[in-house]
Amino acid sequence: MTSNTKVDGAAATFSIGRTLTTARQSESDVGTERAVLVGLILPGVQSSGTRYDPLAELAALTEGAGGEVVGRLIQRRTRACAATYIGRGKAEELADYVEEKLADIVVFDNDLSPSQIRELERLLKRRVIDRTELILDIFARRAQTRAARLQVELAQLEYTAPRLRGMWTHLERIAGAGGGTSAGAVGGIGTRGPGERQIEIDRRLVQKRVSLLKRQIADIDDRKLREVRSRRDFFTIGLVGYTNAGKSTLMNALTGADVLVADKLFATLDTKTKRWELGGGQTALLSDTVGFVRNLPHNLVASFRATLEEVINSDLLLHVVDAASYDAVGQVEAVAGVLDELGCADIPVITVLNKIDAVGEDSAVHVLRVRESDAVDVSAVRGDGIVQLRERVLSHMRDQYVRLMIDAAAANGKLLAYVRKHGEVLDQTFDDHMIRLDVRLPAGEVRRVVDLGGVVVAS
Repeated sequence: MTSNTKVDGAAATFSIGRTLTTARQSESDVGTERAVLVGLILPGVQSSGTRYDPLAELAALTEGAGGEVVGRLIQRRTRACAATYIGRGKAEELADYVEEKLADIVVFDNDLSPSQIRELERLLKRRVIDRTELILDIFARRAQTRAARLQVELAQLEYTAPRLRGMWTHLERIAGAGGGTSAGAVGGIGTRGPGERQIEIDRRLVQKRVSLLKRQIADIDDRKLREVRSRRDFFTIGLVGYTNAGKSTLMNALTGADVLVADKLFATLDTKTKRWELGGGQTALLSDTVGFVRNLPHNLVASFRATLEEVINSDLLLHVVDAASYDAVGQVEAVAGVLDELGCADIPVITVLNKIDAVGEDSAVHVLRVRESDAVDVSAVRGDGIVQLRERVLSHMRDQYVRLMIDAAAANGKLLAYVRKHGEVLDQTFDDHMIRLDVRLPAGEVRRVVDLGGVVVAS
């Protein structure tokens, strides 16, 4: 857009919003580019796993975006450098290293400020992107549904907005509303002056787009919340875990669903919910959700809150862990951090050690078994441990049961069928046209029983 282009209206806001969302992204689209990874380790950072590799996750993210990792550099400092993050001396060393590796792009495993990116790009003569930008790029590639696209766009705009100054420094100050004459008199009183910088127009348009996206996502949130609450007739279970831990494969194994399975990060962005027949007349709703990583951008977590409602409102969480990963312990801690951020710390959790068939000598499974002594070993691919996992879930559901005496009309077949399906009838007696049931029900089913016409007389 040139300096004298005028835009207004919703269409213009949408257009500029899209432009700003993708402007920096188009530069960070690693494609098949050769990438050098950079990490800064500060005091207090704890390593985890049997062979801790601080850049292993960044490498997986870069490859997930289609890049080729050709080099790595790690710097240890007591604090980050305000200008170059890793220090000027190390940045100059990095510049030589990048030239040696014939790299096209430099990816930092940390969040950088706009000024740090500009200074690093000046020194390295390469594009520089940070961890958040890389994750947003991958999410943008994976988003398929309208809801996911809106959520990703909002997160991208909120990331991009503070960085607009660096993106539009080539634009000159535009004419004021007076028309840009030498006297500035065309527009009349109050309209003369130098006008606005292009960046000010863009910021205003970005804010309009952000406001629109937030309203649209709020509508999605409301619909999603109503949808989730409508499932309170069922015991609900959320599959959570580190990205690529095998959640979708496990869901397919448990429910016979046809959820996309791919050996890549963030293959699933949209929640899929399926019925899980547990046997003995018990049914649960099982939801597969987006995977987590360390330091998942906060604005991305906020944007995807509607998607994560399935987790927030679950009766039970199955935390799926890649037992074959040497950094599985660190991944467990990362997932716990995100769950805590979502306010899910009080939801019961069963740890599932997946990919047990692929465990090698360098895995951390022995550490996991000490930390998670009640975990269930499974192989979602081979079907190992599925029966044991089902029994654990059923046992947990039974622990949540309450014993009640319920009076109902003997002709209320819908209530009687519901009680028999979701609970256990211990005894029943008839009196005229009424029936009294002695039942064991999941605590969450009591409200539905009342809604169907049952009267709780004792518990």
